[in-house]
Amino acid sequence: MARRPTPAAPPAQTPQPPSLEASVGAAIRELRQRDGLTLAQVSELANLSTGMLSKIENGQTAAGTDALARIARALGVSMGVLFSKYDATGTNAQHVKKGQGMEVVRRGTKSGHTYHLLAYDQGPAKLFEPFLITMDDDSQRYPTFQHPGTEFLYMLEGRLEYRCAQQTYLLEPGDCLSFPGTVPHGPERLAQCPIKFLSIIVYPQTAT
Repeated sequence: MARRPTPAAPPAQTPQPPSLEASVGAAIRELRQRDGLTLAQVSELANLSTGMLSKIENGQTAAGTDALARIARALGVSMGVLFSKYDATGTNAQHVKKGQGMEVVRRGTKSGHTYHLLAYDQGPAKLFEPFLITMDDDSQRYPTFQHPGTEFLYMLEGRLEYRCAQQTYLLEPGDCLSFPGTVPHGPERLAQCPIKFLSIIVYPQTAT
């Protein structure tokens, strides 16, 4: 009687690297435990609830840049240290797969608007912030932003009226707009949804 062939073993699955949220949470927990601090102590210093800090540490929720900055200050480190475990390689390159940028909350962010941070400074000073911004709801007025450095916008999808000081610009796919971040700026009107564009903020560097 012929023996039935032994079925081939399924190919081994390549382990998936931890998500950005999990990497940042693990770094926060490690730093907190290294200093012998409790969740309650760090949450009080960072002006966050203990439950929220626990969720961040366990990678169950994404924290906005403002919350991460407060956590970093509470731990006595630069915000870049919180990203040190994410995609750490000998070349210091960062590889963020499609859809894996950290969703952050900025002032004025509401339902229908998402900000995904696409790269993360790992050094002692913030050099830049690249955001992928998606908007599909024009039901409310938008806030005005001001910040240090220079901002560069690149339109990917839809049509957007964008205000810089007293001037309004119509942005269509392929259009670019750059301006000093200190100038009051922000979306004026969503002319055609959905809208998707890149916003890259380059911060000024202090001389050493």
